[in-house]
Amino acid sequence: MNQINGHIPLEIGNMKNLSYLYIDNNKLIGPLPSSLGHLTNLISVFLDLNQVNGSIPPEIGNMTNLEDLHLNNNNIVGPIPLAIGHLTSLQTLSLSGNRISGSFPVHIFNCSSLSNIIFSHNYLTGSIPFLNSSLFPLRWIDLSYNSISGGEIPLTGLEFLDVSYNNFNGSFPNLIGDMEHLRYFNLSNNKIVGQVPSIIGQLTKLDTLSLSWNQISGSIPKEIADCKWLSELLLSHNHLTGSIPSQISDLQFLNAIDLSYNTISGEIPSKLGDSQTLKILDLSNNNLTGNIPDLSDLISEVNFSHNSFHGQIPDGYSYYATSKFIGNKDLCGDVEGFPPCPRSIVHQIKFFVPLIAFTMFLLLGYFFRSRCRVRKMSSESRETKNGDLFSIWNYDGKIAYEDIIEATEDFDIRYCIGTGGYGSVYKAQLPNGKVVALKKLHRLEAEDPNFDKSFRNEVKILTEIRHRNIVKLHGYCLHKRCMFLVYEYMERGSLFCVLHNNAEAVELDWMKRVNIIKSTAHALSYMHHEGVPIIVHRDITSNNILLNSELEAFVSDFGTARLLDSDTSNQTLMAGTYGYIAPELAYTMKVTEKSDVYSFGVVALEILMGRHPGELLTSLSSSQSVMLNEILDKRLPPPNRLVAQDVFLVAAISFACLRAKPKSRPTMKLVSQEFLCHKKPIMNSLCAVSVWQLRNQETYMVGESETHFESPCFLVEKDNV
Repeated sequence: MNQINGHIPLEIGNMKNLSYLYIDNNKLIGPLPSSLGHLTNLISVFLDLNQVNGSIPPEIGNMTNLEDLHLNNNNIVGPIPLAIGHLTSLQTLSLSGNRISGSFPVHIFNCSSLSNIIFSHNYLTGSIPFLNSSLFPLRWIDLSYNSISGGEIPLTGLEFLDVSYNNFNGSFPNLIGDMEHLRYFNLSNNKIVGQVPSIIGQLTKLDTLSLSWNQISGSIPKEIADCKWLSELLLSHNHLTGSIPSQISDLQFLNAIDLSYNTISGEIPSKLGDSQTLKILDLSNNNLTGNIPDLSDLISEVNFSHNSFHGQIPDGYSYYATSKFIGNKDLCGDVEGFPPCPRSIVHQIKFFVPLIAFTMFLLLGYFFRSRCRVRKMSSESRETKNGDLFSIWNYDGKIAYEDIIEATEDFDIRYCIGTGGYGSVYKAQLPNGKVVALKKLHRLEAEDPNFDKSFRNEVKILTEIRHRNIVKLHGYCLHKRCMFLVYEYMERGSLFCVLHNNAEAVELDWMKRVNIIKSTAHALSYMHHEGVPIIVHRDITSNNILLNSELEAFVSDFGTARLLDSDTSNQTLMAGTYGYIAPELAYTMKVTEKSDVYSFGVVALEILMGRHPGELLTSLSSSQSVMLNEILDKRLPPPNRLVAQDVFLVAAISFACLRAKPKSRPTMKLVSQEFLCHKKPIMNSLCAVSVWQLRNQETYMVGESETHFESPCFLVEKDNV
């Protein structure tokens, strides 16, 4: 990780006792010297991310003690030499991102210790020959982006299999068998025909199944519900028929479903919305019928376009783009471009019955006036005492006001659970048993125009937002006696408090922390890109991220948020919390969404480290030896191999968000897409990745502007550390 250039000297072969050679991430050129074959004591070689060319020298077969060989992202050409088969101690062979050609190297299976094969992004052809898979400890195979046409794949013990973007053809390959440990299976962008076999359900540890862009036919097997850990089901651009199996609703960890561009018919399973983890649902370009279910509180991305749905588009989708619903002939609702729904008979009855009743009261009012007055007073008393403030959005302090006063004993300090920038937060249990959080603006504060403006600003913002990971506003009171907001109650409080409590911080394991970061990114992406005008929060901190009983994250506290209008300068007074404010706000008052991106980067690092990263960020210029694993929260055990990929991805994205120049930071939409991307970074170990490298990753990861990203999966494409 320096700027070393020139050729690898031939004299390197004289270092007979050398065990580890790490010269990756430099600017080395020229071919690999044949003298490397003299280093028979070498255990590990890393030459990734250089400009090495030429072919792999056959003398490399002399390094019989070699366990790890990494030559990723160079300009190596030619076939993989037969001599590789002599490396019987070899465990990882990683050659991705080169120009290696020829047929699939069957001789590598002479490496009886081989565990990881990574040949992606090359020009390999031919088929994989049959072999006895029980003889090899293979765990990881990545052959994506080649021209391999088929063959047998070693199965026993395999955890990761990616053969996407190849030329596999014929019927669905016999890939199941002994793949009971398989977690990631990607066969997308091939030429597979036939049906998905029902024995797919035997892959009980499967996390990701991607079969998109093939010619697969038949129905989706209901046995897929036996893959109880499945989080991503990607079957788009095939010839699937039949209905969506209702059993899919039983998958408790399902995060993304993409069934677009098939000929699936029938209705959407009614229980699909029961999954609390579902974030993406793309059912576009099918033959689905029935009504569109309201999943707006659950899902951050949907696409129901080009089907045969009818009826009303649920109100929760009113802020989604028209393109998500076009191509359905009989839809109506509040989405732009669709006609309003006609009043039904029920609506007409609701209109005329009160009118008739009112007329009757006029005729009989003289005789029953006093009695009706008593009944009305009694009714109003009951309504005040037990009013359901969740049935309305705007109320003036009359409805349920007494319930609030009674539940908090007139906002007694005993019910106060926190204080904010312009008020206090109380916990209240209403007569119907519902527990809510109340943010109350004190009377003296209410007289301050600035506090009043912040309060009304938060009301305006939250009444226009509909997102699963943004705290829900149930109602509000703008009354001269007092002003308060009524929120969904978050049992675990703020992320800041959880991270600063040792017992709770340990409960917040690595996977939960990664999910909190992802949820926050999705919420900010929604605010920045789904609404018009843009909503900039301006105070993203760990204090303003709340956690519910399941430790799911919700962005809160919109008192300083601002709606950006493209026709104005968007200049305003400084807002935010010290330690999270983007550096450009020190010399400019222009508000952009990139200030939120910077704050998100700080929070993401804070979650990984368990403390604010201020000291780390200020010391990076003077220290280049701090490794990623050294900064992680020591209260947790080190992340396992699979989770470590997510931790690495989060760290890389965090530092990209913390760049000094706003234009060089990614947008939150790109960050959100990166988290939703199905490829994960190729990496070795967190202890082999330096923080300094992540901080200075723009030299090889992305260009100066976000417009230079080559794909949504920008960190995966560019950052194969």
